[in-house]
Amino acid sequence: MKLKVLFLPNARLTFSQPDAEAKMTGSRELLARVFGEVIAPEGLLTSPEMVGEEADRQVAPPDLVVYQTTTFIGADFMAEITRRFDCPIVVWSVREPSIDGGRLKLNSLTGAFSAANILLNQRRGFEFVFGDPDEKSVITKFTAICKARSLVESMRRLTIGMVGSQPAGFAFGAIDDALLGSKFGIRVLQTEAADIMRDAAGMAPEAYEGVLKEFTDRTRGWDKTPAENLDKYARLRKAYQNFIDNNKIGAIASRCWPDFFTGFGAPVCGVLSMLNDNGIPSSCEADLGGVVSMVMGRELTDSAVYFGDPVAVDESCDGIVFWHCGAGASCLARKSEGAGVGVHPNRKIGPTMEMGLKAGEVTVLRLGKTADGFRIFAMRGQALDEPQKFWGTSVTVRPAGGGAAAKVAEMVGDGWEPHFIVAYGDIMEELRLVSTWLDIELWEY
Repeated sequence: MKLKVLFLPNARLTFSQPDAEAKMTGSRELLARVFGEVIAPEGLLTSPEMVGEEADRQVAPPDLVVYQTTTFIGADFMAEITRRFDCPIVVWSVREPSIDGGRLKLNSLTGAFSAANILLNQRRGFEFVFGDPDEKSVITKFTAICKARSLVESMRRLTIGMVGSQPAGFAFGAIDDALLGSKFGIRVLQTEAADIMRDAAGMAPEAYEGVLKEFTDRTRGWDKTPAENLDKYARLRKAYQNFIDNNKIGAIASRCWPDFFTGFGAPVCGVLSMLNDNGIPSSCEADLGGVVSMVMGRELTDSAVYFGDPVAVDESCDGIVFWHCGAGASCLARKSEGAGVGVHPNRKIGPTMEMGLKAGEVTVLRLGKTADGFRIFAMRGQALDEPQKFWGTSVTVRPAGGGAAAKVAEMVGDGWEPHFIVAYGDIMEELRLVSTWLDIELWEY
């Protein structure tokens, strides 16, 4: 999502203007590369009045203010911002051009302290960045800020399609619509599983012609699935797409068992797999908190994520096995084997996905809820190059630092829901930022 970012480079004329201008120029260029487009003055803002005038020129409030203490400035500069905007603020301090026993040319860091102090006393949260625009740590931090802020803003515009309701005993996946809307801005649009099945059953063949090719192009072994079941898959795939397109749906939380097995004679596993492939985060068992977690992982990594239960500890590799019946995104399959197609392990009906997931650095996450509100689970780890552990789909994750059994004991002891998301990449900093901006406690494991 495109953010409206306001960059304010602040300075006092008593410090080295050539050095300050060089820092400002490099900073503006970095922000433009990271955020795509940045609103900024032509030159340094050298008085609180200039800061106020620049702020007043904004037709609409920004999504983010990057407030750079390019040289030392007093808290009166920041006061002009907090009077006008309530959006998140990044305080950015640059390095001294030289530390050589001579003149203090910028004194940027002290200016950051002044800004931070007034923000604290006004009970305003903020992020602090220290360093020059060409430093890797600064680039990494602003990239994380961009991703996290884009996620928060995009969730305000998100509509989740809810197909049916949670099965008996799965109430942990339910979230009150009003609470979800007030905290995230997310809208939930409900439909019944019976409505999806009715749409699928009533389609003329030409309505879903060509849908099956997507599935067969991305999987292996599909030819062993009875033609009748492939036809039912294609009908369901098109019915879900109709629901998505007609209602501008960005994510799906779908009921699966027993309805689609008993009422239609086919699972939705393959359908949800293809949706996850295509950038529509889709959870099964109607887990609303789970699909919000999938949205977080998808947006922060720009790739498909996995939804699974922690079902075993494999001491042979010090890993936690995350598994589910067969709805993993086909693009996450181990390259050596690809995404296989089979039948549901309990219902013996297909098509479902059968595969182990690829190796790589991952972050395991979950939006949880307690009697006190929301919380976010986050754990770094490594997805191991391990084959499929059970019928269905699975990935084995070794927690950062090891100790899989101890981590599981801690997770159970802390009462987490039994569905977790495995996202490929280290997004701990982004999750920390999201939790700060949404005022949700982050539990790091």
